[in-house]
Amino acid sequence: MTLQHDQRQSAHKTFHKTLQRPPALLVLSDGEVFEGYCGGSLLDEGGASQIVTGEIVFNTALSGYLEVATDPSYAGQVVLFTYPHIGNYGVSLDDRESEKPHCRAIVTRALPVRPSNWRSEIDFESYLKDNGVPIITGVDTRRLTRHLAAVGSLNCAIGRASESVLTQAAKQEPGTLLQDFVKDVTTPKRYMYVANSGSSKSKIAALDCGMKQSILKDLAKIGDVIVLPASTTAEEILDLGVKGLFLSNGPGDPEALGHIATTVDALVGKLPIMGICLGHQLLATALGAKTYKMAFGHHGVNHPVKRLSDNQIEITSQNHNYAVAADKLPGVSFTHINLNDNVIEGLAVEKANAISVQYHPEAAPGPHDSKYVFDRFKAMVNN
Repeated sequence: MTLQHDQRQSAHKTFHKTLQRPPALLVLSDGEVFEGYCGGSLLDEGGASQIVTGEIVFNTALSGYLEVATDPSYAGQVVLFTYPHIGNYGVSLDDRESEKPHCRAIVTRALPVRPSNWRSEIDFESYLKDNGVPIITGVDTRRLTRHLAAVGSLNCAIGRASESVLTQAAKQEPGTLLQDFVKDVTTPKRYMYVANSGSSKSKIAALDCGMKQSILKDLAKIGDVIVLPASTTAEEILDLGVKGLFLSNGPGDPEALGHIATTVDALVGKLPIMGICLGHQLLATALGAKTYKMAFGHHGVNHPVKRLSDNQIEITSQNHNYAVAADKLPGVSFTHINLNDNVIEGLAVEKANAISVQYHPEAAPGPHDSKYVFDRFKAMVNN
């Protein structure tokens, strides 16, 4: 087994030397060191002095790497892909979840240099390089993932500096705990999103905490969407005359977003409300729940979730490092749980006409088992 591992490592080193990639290191805040090679903006002029830090999380999806990289929920994080080949089918810009990548860096085992797909407009590495995102490739991602799963969430530093310099940088990285990244990814001003111009639909307000485009497209099937900055007050939302409020996904620690939870609290019972991911956590916080940071988060497209009303199992797409504590709340019922670790995955406040889910029913990437959640919100808005 050791001989086979050494042979594979030797083959990877030979491959990357052929591509003339300079070596790089990934160092975790607990001192673990992983070797790799430069990609993305680490290859730029001045890349030798570049050090990127962040909280490292592993994503188990086999595809959808562009959607992951451009998901604002990954702000402040370094994304480790467990699937060995990332970039196979290149990049189609129509698949972006936002205008640019929001993760701080990408970690891969292998980075194909020749994508194969008729929709591809640019290869993944060039896209990331154009947007200033560093890559470290040739990493033993299996060992790295197993280490994170055993130890828990860690910060890291990536670069071509010495091991001691990178270790210090990793230890100084604050991570996401009590950090407000929403202010960096929310829309700076309100705008209207209309899927089918000329249609007469109800108007919905969407509080943008880092919303994905695929969610916006699903909401537009319910009504015309007024997308609002996360700092919008309850009074300003009510003055819009909307028929419902959507709380979007987003990055960071919900405990650092008390101002948004206060806004949500003022609107519970006054408007139908639906939340996804961070929006779920903010609704729960407004209702009096506590949130906590998980040992390592849920990032992938194959998480089994049980719907408690009928014991139906849904395979879901997920991306979160924080979760809602399973404490009883007056008038609140928990509607879904994760079958891997019993994390709360949904809640409902029947008398207040509010629902939320921790997972991503828009599924981009991922399965479509949970699309019905948008239908439930539609019924709430129309009634």
